[in-house]
Amino acid sequence: MPTFYIDQHGCAKNQVDGEEIAARLTNAGFSDAETPDSADIIIINTCGFIEDAKKESIGAIVDAKSRWPDKKIIAAGCLSQRYAKAFADDFPEADGILGNAELSAIPEAVHAIYRGERIVFAPAQSRTMPETYYSRKTLFDFPGTAHLKITEGCSNHCAYCAIPLIRGELRSRSIDDVVAEARELIARGVYELVLIGQDLGNFGKDRVGRCLLPELLEQLDVLEGDFRVRVLYIHPDHFPEEILPIIRRGSKIAPYFDLPFQHASSAILARMNRHGSPKAYLELISNIRRELPEAMIRSTFLVGFPGESEEDFQTLLKFQRDAALDWLGVFAYSREENTPAYDMKPRVTKAIARARKAAVEEAQTAITSERLTRFVGMEDWFVVEETFLHDELSIARGWMQAPEVDGVTLIHAKLVPGTVVRARIVSVNGVDFNAVLEYTPGP
Repeated sequence: MPTFYIDQHGCAKNQVDGEEIAARLTNAGFSDAETPDSADIIIINTCGFIEDAKKESIGAIVDAKSRWPDKKIIAAGCLSQRYAKAFADDFPEADGILGNAELSAIPEAVHAIYRGERIVFAPAQSRTMPETYYSRKTLFDFPGTAHLKITEGCSNHCAYCAIPLIRGELRSRSIDDVVAEARELIARGVYELVLIGQDLGNFGKDRVGRCLLPELLEQLDVLEGDFRVRVLYIHPDHFPEEILPIIRRGSKIAPYFDLPFQHASSAILARMNRHGSPKAYLELISNIRRELPEAMIRSTFLVGFPGESEEDFQTLLKFQRDAALDWLGVFAYSREENTPAYDMKPRVTKAIARARKAAVEEAQTAITSERLTRFVGMEDWFVVEETFLHDELSIARGWMQAPEVDGVTLIHAKLVPGTVVRARIVSVNGVDFNAVLEYTPGP
């Protein structure tokens, strides 16, 4: 049987798709190659969210065919789902184009592509989620961590966002199915379960008309095992505050909140088809910190949106200072076809958008460094991700650090990736912690 290699691009949700593709292919008899050089088939799992990500994915396809002209190069993922026909017409470098709407059909399609057919397969998204999860044999995360996707698609329809065009409307998994997969991952030794979806504040609303995240967290918190749960991506306009006492009473749910505010100007938020205000958002932050004083709050801002004036931007900077967010990512607006914002005017120049992005990032560095000082002296559990080859130093993460997007903890000891250790934070170095080892559990 042929071998395959997955070149992964995009977000954690796309990563979960890639893990499922790998599992389905190995179950169908394909072998998973360790490097693209040793593979017969290279699958580029593309991202189609913003312009830079699209360029990166297209570049990967072209580069792969140039480097390995005799291998089968398959474009999969979000970009293939969104632009299947354009890929088929304009990218002869791709021997096959496979969207992300029906992953169960991928092994048969890959077989056909390997035999020499040029398959273009990107059907419309389903209206429901499968009732039973597909077990992912290989996880692309660092050892000890797994992302767990509990919703697909999104029905918020923010004016700038192409996700509904790519992944369809909101579909939620059942609580029972999510808990079953969580139980399996814990049994396999996963320490951190990262719950993801486009907006977990809407989890369950398509099924029962209300948010089921509180019930899900209650059920996860009582599972047996040594693990923690992290919740990402909750739209702040409908944050389920019922989860706060659940997290406070429980022991497994990290008090970590990812709330993509995107902006603080009421006028820009309205143009974005979002319904918040700086007052409402500051009240939400205050409520979270009052209920959970140790809480970590991450957000994202979007600058350069059509119509964003200098006054709007100054409103955003004031909100940034007032909110004192622990972590913050900033994006410059990307004009996406077929979204409501595509034709909005007046447009902000790319140069101004980049300058505003840089200004927010510069201001946030000082805020984050100051916020992190409250953890100095704290002793807690950390999952080890990597170790240095020639130094007594390891990279780990605590509950206050989400994978890939936040800072890390440098522990001054040589440790095994995937293990969970107890360490004490001794200092802050920029956006990272320095820590010393206190305890390593035995086997």
